[in-house]
Amino acid sequence: MSRQKGGDDTAEIAIDARWLHSGGLGTYTYQLMAGLTQRGDGFALRGIVNQRNADRVTPFCKNVVIAEASIYTVREQLEIAWAARGADLLHIPHYNAPLLHRGPLVVSILDLIHITDPVYRRSLASRMYAWPMLNLAARKADHIVTISEYSKAQIVEHLGIRADKVTAIHCGVTSQFRILNQQEAYAAISGTLGLRRPYILYVGNLKPHKNVSTLLRAFAQLCEHQVIPQDLLIIGDDARWGNSRREESARLGIAKRTHFVSSLPQDLLPQAYAAADLLVMPSTIEGFGLPVLEAMACGTPVACSRAASLPEVGGDAAVYFDPSSPEDLAAAIESIVNSPDAQRRLRLKGLERSKQFSWSDSARKHVEIYRNLLGLN
Repeated sequence: MSRQKGGDDTAEIAIDARWLHSGGLGTYTYQLMAGLTQRGDGFALRGIVNQRNADRVTPFCKNVVIAEASIYTVREQLEIAWAARGADLLHIPHYNAPLLHRGPLVVSILDLIHITDPVYRRSLASRMYAWPMLNLAARKADHIVTISEYSKAQIVEHLGIRADKVTAIHCGVTSQFRILNQQEAYAAISGTLGLRRPYILYVGNLKPHKNVSTLLRAFAQLCEHQVIPQDLLIIGDDARWGNSRREESARLGIAKRTHFVSSLPQDLLPQAYAAADLLVMPSTIEGFGLPVLEAMACGTPVACSRAASLPEVGGDAAVYFDPSSPEDLAAAIESIVNSPDAQRRLRLKGLERSKQFSWSDSARKHVEIYRNLLGLN
């Protein structure tokens, strides 16, 4: 089923937008479509989307095609290829590209976590689907987009793809993430969540590669030695791993000072960053690490692991730690929250760093790829 908004003879880009509900991938897809629309480069967009998200993409699209096929199914292989028929180019923001599609194809592979992280690569789903589909999609694509030079190097190494077939385009940070009054932001967050102490913040899901377990152990050490006054606020959840993280918090004796919040309304998230004394990003693998930029744009100091793409994103505006060492992470946290000078320096550097990443620049670089593949340059 499709909804038309009028037609013309401009080149049409079809984008699989069924991922709008999905964390960083959803943010990437939404901001790409918004950025392409704002640029006015002469492309018409066709959004392939499920019914529940149709209204979100309608403002960007000349044509909205409803596709209810589930992700990672045989049905989506047929339905997405059919939904994209007649478009001048199809962009799939994940590796589940329709192998039956005929025509120019751009595939975004944001990371290789499914085949490089030990927890995932041993799973049946990785061996039976992720590994073969990543290889097939990478070879079928006319061009691959990823979101960091780290991920590009991983794609070249693990999938055996030529470097000139892969373009790293950094994510951006939206204007909603900005400097806010910390006291007012804390009042809003504490009123919503019932917090009574200042807090250290983590934003993201609770999957193993996010390394929340190391963060919990580091926080337990800090609580045991009574060297910081802050609680720990964890915003994010995971159906498989969430309960084990909560149970670990209880075993470590920090349940009363650790607050797990599954999600926050989007308009409250900037206030959660602004109210925090520190954001911690402990991941062992990241394709990019968007919370790092979002926190910096809100003037919040950042500590993140010295791993994967995170130094590429944080630059010299973060304090880094060994993600395998709770002791190193605890020391990094203490060095920031107990030093007003360190907080001031990180706030200033973070604000400048965040300005170097924009979704408008991301959209411009995507347009260059589209134009090259369509012979429009």
